[in-house]
Amino acid sequence: MDSSINDLKQQFLEYIEIEKGRSLKTVENYDRYLVRFISHTKVKEASDITDSVLREYRLWLNRQSTGNNRATGETLKKKTQNYYLIALRAFLKYAAKRGIKTLSPEAIELAKVGERQLDLISKDELERLLDAPMQAGRGAKNSINKGDISDIKSLRDKAILELLFSTGLRISELCSLSRDIDIRAEEMSIRGKGEKVRVIFISDEAREALKKYLDKRTDVEDALFIKVGAEKKPKAEGSGLTRRSIERIVKHYAVVAGISKKVTPHVIRHCFATDLLSNGADLRSVQMLLGHANIGTTQIYTHVTDSELKRVHKKFHNNRKE
Repeated sequence: MDSSINDLKQQFLEYIEIEKGRSLKTVENYDRYLVRFISHTKVKEASDITDSVLREYRLWLNRQSTGNNRATGETLKKKTQNYYLIALRAFLKYAAKRGIKTLSPEAIELAKVGERQLDLISKDELERLLDAPMQAGRGAKNSINKGDISDIKSLRDKAILELLFSTGLRISELCSLSRDIDIRAEEMSIRGKGEKVRVIFISDEAREALKKYLDKRTDVEDALFIKVGAEKKPKAEGSGLTRRSIERIVKHYAVVAGISKKVTPHVIRHCFATDLLSNGADLRSVQMLLGHANIGTTQIYTHVTDSELKRVHKKFHNNRKE
């Protein structure tokens, strides 16, 4: 006998959190997507999900206006629609695993989306970004009132930027780091998406920046990157930097470096991947360093080889002599 759809949904969410090791954010997103599906279709049990129900839901989803653009009539992007469908497909797979009669997950075909465009900055812009904290620190040292605080802040921010570029860490992975790391080592293990552990490698520049920052710290906080000076707020929960804090830091130094493009921690991750590929790394190695579960995700970076292919074509093709 089928469970009610809401009971089955709750069991599914617990399953992906506990047994599949999905993050709480992923669980929350899947819950939101499935609630919207159940609310619209009015299905009561998994067996109520049929081809016709799915078809009508996809039509409805495709015609939904985005939250901020109802006046312009802009509808949900295909990529966003796919998030809803991926959640539903995973739910149906779980139901099938439980032996519950419902629509086959294979019946859900994702919408075709255009090739993803990467947000990148040039090598020169990257160098300016990495140097920006120390430029700011040197300027702040002349301030009688802010000398010490600005100094440790600049050292911290320099270490953050160097570590992001050296390792290609996700912002959530960076925030989870403890100061109890061996900065003498060139590598360390990190627990990433889906609780999967991978090895990351730390450059000499990043290790030097980390050492200078940690040598300056006099606190006993466990987090590797903490709030300093005016960033500390009374009764604030925890002293470790949040995702939002890291994003603000990167954005700030992009402005300091005179970069007009939008720069985020993920843009630096893109730079890490493209730097490896453009210097001869193979796609499988880059996949492992980034912690991608599927190599298809890593393939968005292959465009960086286009310029090298052009050089090869020009050098070796149609080399006729009169």
